Amino acid sequence: MAAKKKSATATSDVATATRNAPAKATAKKKAAATAKKKAPAKKAAAKKKATAKKVKETTEDTAVVAEASASTAVKKAAPKKKAPAKKAAAKKKPAASKLGSDGQFKTFEPYQLAKGEEYMNDEQVEHFRHILQNWKVSLMEEVDRTVGHMKSDATNFPDPNDRATQEEEFSLELRTRDRERKLIKKIDESITKLDEDEYGYCDGCGVEIGIRRLEARPTANMCIECKTLEEIREKQIA
Repeated sequence: MAAKKKSATATSDVATATRNAPAKATAKKKAAATAKKKAPAKKAAAKKKATAKKVKETTEDTAVVAEASASTAVKKAAPKKKAPAKKAAAKKKPAASKLGSDGQFKTFEPYQLAKGEEYMNDEQVEHFRHILQNWKVSLMEEVDRTVGHMKSDATNFPDPNDRATQEEEFSLELRTRDRERKLIKKIDESITKLDEDEYGYCDGCGVEIGIRRLEARPTANMCIECKTLEEIREKQIA
């Protein structure tokens, strides 16, 4: 009897397990399907987090670069404090001697006239003496340079055209130097007038020639009116 009961119990257990097997399989399938559905959602959430992190890092880097650029721009735009000192130092340096195309001494500091200042006082005399002397020195240097150039570059070219070109160049230089020689003579006369306190007055009418006219042409010996009349006479005679 006991054996029959055991076998009946085992049979009933097998039957129960057989009945429950489809249900368990179905539950496993449902769990697997649910896990598959949740997996893409987890991956999407992870991607979103990674993207947000990258965007945040990029934004921070952009802000740092923008801040650095702004600070650089501010430094460049900031005025330099040492610039005025350099400009002032440059103004204090004496001007170098330079000649214009007509042999005129061009580089000097214009005289600053004071209100009620006496004409041809000691300061004005020294101003024009400095201009005349520097002008004369510059012309003398040009003469020495021409002499050295003609000595060193004189060559007997075999081609007649080359020889003619060289002779023409030397001829032009000699003419220029001859004009400057006459100009040096006028400069010496002006310096003599400075020593005799006669510089700056018109030879025709005796009026003041003017500081600005003398700075434009330091060897001028006539005022504008007298010089204009003289040029008119010259044209009529010619």
